[in-house]
Amino acid sequence: MKKGKFIIVVADYHQKYADGMVKDARKVLQGHKVEEVRVPGTFEVPLAVKRALRKKPDAVLALGLVWQGETAHADLILNSATEALMRMMIEADIPVLHHLVGVKTERQARERCLGKLNRGKEAAEAALRMWKLKVVVS
Repeated sequence: MKKGKFIIVVADYHQKYADGMVKDARKVLQGHKVEEVRVPGTFEVPLAVKRALRKKPDAVLALGLVWQGETAHADLILNSATEALMRMMIEADIPVLHHLVGVKTERQARERCLGKLNRGKEAAEAALRMWKLKVVVS
């Protein structure tokens, strides 16, 4: 069976959580070609995704964690990144799996990045589904 080509773009500002998401994503994508790009924070993810899309992968996984605090800063970053990623996905006609996670508590962060609700795993599973769909439909 043909192997897929996937690029993981991860904001490693909260490295422990970023590493947890990447680890689970790589488990799901085992046997496929996987490239990893690390950026300082969530705000830098869209630029790295734009560059990754130039390589024509089967999908790009955008991973990161944003702590939602007292100000609107987290919402501004997440909204801006979401809009940019959606626009690029549609323009490039390549799936971009948006798993930039906004959390309010340590427990939420652990569950979504290190536990059963691991967003890296979910992103990789969705990327594989989109790749299989491309193989069937193309």
